[in-house]
Amino acid sequence: MPDNTHQPPITVLPADTADAYYAPQYLDGFPNTEPGDSALDDVNTLPVMELPEPGQAQPFVRSPLHDTPSMVLLLAGLLAVALSYHTGYKYIENFFHYMFSTRRRENLFEDHTVNETSILAALIANTCIVEGFLIYFAVQMLCPSLTAQLHQSVFAHIAAYCGLAVGFYAIQWVVYKLLGYTFTDKVGAKLWIDGFKSSQSFLGLLLLPVLVLVMLYPGHGKLLLSVAAALYLIARLIFIFKGFRIFYGNLPSILFFLLYLCAVEIVPLFILTGVTYWISGI
Repeated sequence: MPDNTHQPPITVLPADTADAYYAPQYLDGFPNTEPGDSALDDVNTLPVMELPEPGQAQPFVRSPLHDTPSMVLLLAGLLAVALSYHTGYKYIENFFHYMFSTRRRENLFEDHTVNETSILAALIANTCIVEGFLIYFAVQMLCPSLTAQLHQSVFAHIAAYCGLAVGFYAIQWVVYKLLGYTFTDKVGAKLWIDGFKSSQSFLGLLLLPVLVLVMLYPGHGKLLLSVAAALYLIARLIFIFKGFRIFYGNLPSILFFLLYLCAVEIVPLFILTGVTYWISGI
C-alpha cells in the first residue's frame, strides 16, 4: 500500500466558490490607446532642460540688516521709546506745540517732569541711532571706494556714526543754550531749546520707516536717502523759523540771524561731513 503520511492536506473550497473561475484581463498585454486617450509624444521631441553654465560664487555682502549687534542697537532704541511711552506720552502729544509755539507763559519756567525727561532721552537716542544707520548707507552710496571697509566691520562703523550723531546733538544743544541766554531772555531761550528738542525727537520717528525701507530695498537707496535728507532739512527749517520768530526784533537783527545761519547751521554740516569721511577711512 502507498504511504500517504507525507502528502499535503487537501483543501476543500466552499460550495459557492468551487465552480468560480477568474480569467486574467490582460493576459496578452495592455491594449493599444483608444481614440479618447491621450498619446505621449516621442521622447526625442520633448524639451530638454539646459544646465546653467558654472560661474564663480558671489561673496556674501554684509549689511546692517544681517548684522546682529547693529540690529540689537536699533531695537534697543525702539525698546527704550516703548518702555517710556506709557509715562511720557503727553510729551509726544505736545510735539507740535513745542515745535511751533512761541507763546510766553509762566509755566515755561518750569522744567520738564521726570516722565517727560525719560521719553525725551529715549526719543533723542532713537534719533541718533537712526541717523547713524542712515549715515552708513549714505557713505556707502556717496563713497563707493569705502564700501569694502564698511562691509568688513559693519557694527564698528555704525557705532561710530551713532556716536558722531550724539556728539553733534550735544554740541548743538550747548551752542543753542549759549545763544539763547545771550541774545534773548530766559523764556525765549527755553522756547528755542524746546523747539530744538522736539524737532529732533520727531525727526527720529519720521526717519525710522525710511531706514527700514533702505535696509529691505537697498536698490532704492538713492531715492530713500533723498527722502531722509528732505525730512532732515524740513525739521531744521521748522526750528530755524521758530528761532527767527523768537529773535527778530528789528531790521538789524536780520543781519545777526544770517550770521547765525552761516556759523551755526551751515558750516557745522561741512565739518560733520569731513569728520564722517575721516571716521569711515579709519
